[in-house]
Amino acid sequence: METRLSVNINKIALIRNARGGNMPDVLKCAVDCEKFGAQGITVHPRPDERHIRRQDVIDLKPIVTTEFNIEGNPKEPFNKLVLSVVPAQVTLVPDAENALTSNAGWDTVKNKEYLRGICKMFKEAGIRVSIFVDPNPEMVANAAECGCDRVELYTEAYAKGYRENREKAIEPYFKAAEEAVRCGLGLNAGHDLNLENLRYFAQTIPALLEVSIGHALVCDALYMGLENTIQAYRRQLK
Repeated sequence: METRLSVNINKIALIRNARGGNMPDVLKCAVDCEKFGAQGITVHPRPDERHIRRQDVIDLKPIVTTEFNIEGNPKEPFNKLVLSVVPAQVTLVPDAENALTSNAGWDTVKNKEYLRGICKMFKEAGIRVSIFVDPNPEMVANAAECGCDRVELYTEAYAKGYRENREKAIEPYFKAAEEAVRCGLGLNAGHDLNLENLRYFAQTIPALLEVSIGHALVCDALYMGLENTIQAYRRQLK
């Protein structure tokens, strides 16, 4: 089974917003990513709209032909936006409004009742629900009790420890993945995965369905071009 690559286009929108106007064109970039081999498009709109804007999300829905994944903290108006767009997947991420980027997974024990209600709401709308968690079997097991379909493992710790000792860095992820399989959950992963560390992660983690990659992929595209970069990431997943 080949792990699917979903390209996070937040950084494309960030570049556009730095100068105003519509260069680069976020919608065209999404279409081109799919044409070049991306198997999904991910966006993570934040309240300050510093990169992906609400209107981008609305405009992307009818043109994404692979799989549309919207990430974010399930508060209003995020929930209203997701329910109006109805993507294939919503990924619940507990990021603070002023966070530079996602920096922790959910505590699915303390937030179980809250997350259970959120999962029910989105699933009733026909949206697959994934919960962003640290590589901790307890958090995975309790995510399953929230009623989600998948968990997304937060891979920053793996990426940081990869060069020093990749076997040690991936060990908690393997255990978390085993727990996800035991609980009947689908398994996604994302954050700081790149061309150096992706292949080992994908080959080692059982039943990995999807990775979401944005920052590293866009950085590589500056040198390699977007089409070559997407194909390079796809090769790491085969």
